[in-house]
Amino acid sequence: MPPNKLEVDTLVVGGGISGMQTALDLADQGYQVALVERKSSIGGKMIDLSKVFPTLDCCSCITTPKMSATAHHDKIKLMTYSEIQSINRNPGGFTAQVVKKPRYVREADCTGCRSCELACPLDISEDEHEFGRTAHRVIYVPFSTAVPQKAVLDIDHCLFCGKCLQACPADAIDFTQQAENIEIDARSIVLATGFETTPLDAKKEYGAGKFRNVISGMMMERLLAPTGPYGRVMRPSDGKMPGSIAYIQCAGSRDETLGVTYCSRVCCMYAIKQAMLLSGALPLAEITIYYMDIRAFGKGYEQFYQNAKAMGIEFIKGKVARIQEDGDQNPIVRVELVDELGQTRVMERQHDLIVLSVGLLPGYNPQALYNVPVAEDGFVNIPNFNVVPTGTSQEGIFVTGTAAGPMDIVDSIMMAGSAAAMAAAYLQSSNGHTSPTPENQPARSMQYA
Repeated sequence: MPPNKLEVDTLVVGGGISGMQTALDLADQGYQVALVERKSSIGGKMIDLSKVFPTLDCCSCITTPKMSATAHHDKIKLMTYSEIQSINRNPGGFTAQVVKKPRYVREADCTGCRSCELACPLDISEDEHEFGRTAHRVIYVPFSTAVPQKAVLDIDHCLFCGKCLQACPADAIDFTQQAENIEIDARSIVLATGFETTPLDAKKEYGAGKFRNVISGMMMERLLAPTGPYGRVMRPSDGKMPGSIAYIQCAGSRDETLGVTYCSRVCCMYAIKQAMLLSGALPLAEITIYYMDIRAFGKGYEQFYQNAKAMGIEFIKGKVARIQEDGDQNPIVRVELVDELGQTRVMERQHDLIVLSVGLLPGYNPQALYNVPVAEDGFVNIPNFNVVPTGTSQEGIFVTGTAAGPMDIVDSIMMAGSAAAMAAAYLQSSNGHTSPTPENQPARSMQYA
């Protein structure tokens, strides 16, 4: 077989928690899997989070072993920094044309020692993980737990000074590296393309992204994470520790003016989780959550909500109409309060920091490339959810995780198992392909599991 051609049983598109779990479940059954991720590392959104609700377990402690298991599994071909250009049906399934973008670093030679990063003289804004709050070198390893732990060079900002070339002990830098075209023949496809969040500047009533002390929920996740940019929670405008923090719920969901009429399902819970973590990080801070409804629907979620109230977190039922700021860049909210009798009144209140609980949007539209239609909300349409919860309208193409709709991490992992099971059943029923016999299946390595 040519070096730029692969034959696999399943092509998994997306390397977040759901995509990785799907790939691992299929590979543990003995199927050959190719996992394609457009970013330079797998891990998805979950690797950027602080802790998970309602257990408050460390996200990195859960995600990093999955990343390592995916990268080291002998049945999984991992392709990062790659994008699928076209998909065509063939008699045995699908043919995918993949472009592997140049890192300008030879992956086979790079050891991830970061000598090149230390030698590079130029810093650029870190936008992918830290929302522009910090900077990284022109040549850099994406983050401390990135998989693969390989450097990538931003050629558009490079000065070509040659310092990284001189510092690299493995001689892995290659300024002439070109994009690589790879053809993948797959019998089935699983879409795990994930989600994006509502832009911070989506609502002009909330400052349209211009107020420095109004941040998104994902930005707060990075401030709370042990791998975050500052190692502590502080106001972006002046670096001070906030004494009053407010959350505004439904800041990107259930809003007809934004065209997002659905509930994103995770916003209430991640706001409560962050508020509890802030109570520990900033014991003297006053924390307020402005909400329309608290939707604590999962196992243990209601008790999690009640625990937050018992910790002294203030929950105020009302809709925030607008945010302004004073001369010290302190945000001021104007909110319509609703009491138990349904009576309303309007008040204004000042806070040091405001967090918008932004919603979940589709991360990718597969209509053009995969001929897979989307529903009215923009997420992948599942024609018969009650019978085939991961099936699309295209035979042999399945969907998992938040590509199918807003859901939390637990549901994403459960759906990944379902997608793997459906893909395995499809492989057994089509083209005379049967699953590997148990005695021929490789033993799962517990080193990375």
